[in-house]
Amino acid sequence: MVPGAVVLDDGERLDADLVVAGVGVKPATALAGTAGLRIDNGIVVDASLETGARGVFAAGDSARWPDPRGGGLVRIEHWVLAQRQGQAVARTIVGDRAPFTDVPFFWSQHYDVSINYVGHAERWDIIEVDGSIEQRDCAVRYRASGRLLALASVSRDRESLEAELALEQAPAR
Repeated sequence: MVPGAVVLDDGERLDADLVVAGVGVKPATALAGTAGLRIDNGIVVDASLETGARGVFAAGDSARWPDPRGGGLVRIEHWVLAQRQGQAVARTIVGDRAPFTDVPFFWSQHYDVSINYVGHAERWDIIEVDGSIEQRDCAVRYRASGRLLALASVSRDRESLEAELALEQAPAR
């Protein structure tokens, strides 16, 4: 550890006053794998959160499901999304099967700075910054092929909610 800096694996030194490390979670998939379910950075499910074994579902941090907006499979670690997935599975079990299409989001409070993130962007073509990051008043949009995939915002709650609504209403990919 070097005071006032971060040293990367290749030896490069980056000056830093503060470092935030997001470590995430590693899903517990051993039992699912032993049971023969498909594992790929989580338990792979279909759009209704059902595994390849009929009547067996996965939800929450361990589920990896089809992203209707960005394509591919996603696994998102947030408790509200896990609750919503559990509710969707319950509806399916009682006969109201529908694809899970909720827009993922999270927020994080760092002292007096609130950061919101809505959508999901693992890859993007362009990042657009509106406002001032330094003044803690900004929106950062992640786009691919012109489509909004995600928005990160600081002090722009309304803009975050509007982006969530726009993503909900956007046609599936």
